[in-house]
Amino acid sequence: MRTPFVAGNWKMYNDLKAARELMAGLRSSVGKMQGVDVAVCTPFTLLYPMGKEIDGTNIRLGAQNCYFEPKGAFTGEISPDMLKAAGCTYVIIGHSERRHVFGETNDLLKRKVSAAQRAGLHVIYCIGELLAEREAGRTEAVVESQMREVLTPELDTNLLTLAYEPVWAIGTGKTATPEQAQAVHAFVRAKLGGIYGDGAAQRLRIQYGGSVKPSNAAELFACPDVDGGLVGGACLVAGDFAAIIRAAQPRAV
Repeated sequence: MRTPFVAGNWKMYNDLKAARELMAGLRSSVGKMQGVDVAVCTPFTLLYPMGKEIDGTNIRLGAQNCYFEPKGAFTGEISPDMLKAAGCTYVIIGHSERRHVFGETNDLLKRKVSAAQRAGLHVIYCIGELLAEREAGRTEAVVESQMREVLTPELDTNLLTLAYEPVWAIGTGKTATPEQAQAVHAFVRAKLGGIYGDGAAQRLRIQYGGSVKPSNAAELFACPDVDGGLVGGACLVAGDFAAIIRAAQPRAV
């Protein structure tokens, strides 16, 4: 059985004081939890100090983005090796805000995913459709393109998690129904089978992201192909994030 995986994406929130208060709450509530993998993906400026805060716990550190070059004159960018040196295990790549606010293309994301894995980082690769694309019946075509144009057969599936995030449900308060989430997750797993083989597809974890909160987490995580969540706003409140993590725990054996 796939171990559930819940990651919190802090986005551009928290100064050092607020971050330490949040991590204190998480350490005491879920720091030693078994049966579910947990990560916090902080802004770049907080990676090193938050790595110290989670030392000795079962919580792992992640970043929200990286560049594909190992070094060079790329003002404002962070390399995968820099993230590893800061203590990162994970990096989010392809979040909808990177695609639709900053214009990142599948070609660019492909280079980022490969570079991150070469550095030994576990990639959380995000896919998902806009509301107009869902209403036009193009959800499957969109997510398949985001997969096939980025996820090459050469990637290490042991260093890969997918996160299905319908863009219309991110930060809007709207959430895909369990039936909607499961349908897309099952489709994604089938397509992963075509890229990596059925065995790898069954081992790969697919998170759901998009207004996950304590009130809906258990119902979403009960879907057979939903392997946890990539959590936005709710991860900024220690009690809410802990409740979401606990909702994933019953699936572990």
